[in-house]
Amino acid sequence: MKKLKNETALLKQAIIIGEVYANNRGYKKFSGTNSAKEKIESLYRLLVSDKLIQPLKEEDENQLNMKHRLAVWISKQLPKDHELLK
Repeated sequence: MKKLKNETALLKQAIIIGEVYANNRGYKKFSGTNSAKEKIESLYRLLVSDKLIQPLKEEDENQLNMKHRLAVWISKQLPKDHELLK
């Protein structure tokens, strides 16, 4: 797994966009008490169930790989000239 440039910032963007997507799909908003780990796992599972990202192998399913998968997903959604992709 090759680390993306600006992966941390891309992950933050993925969480923001992912929350909006989840709300539009009818999920209730995340509360302030939800940890980042819970948000990442929930968003990952939602995107996998909607077939927007490819699922990880069961043995590779961990926070680090989920974070990377979300960062890759959002990097493909952003315009090519977006500042996070430079």
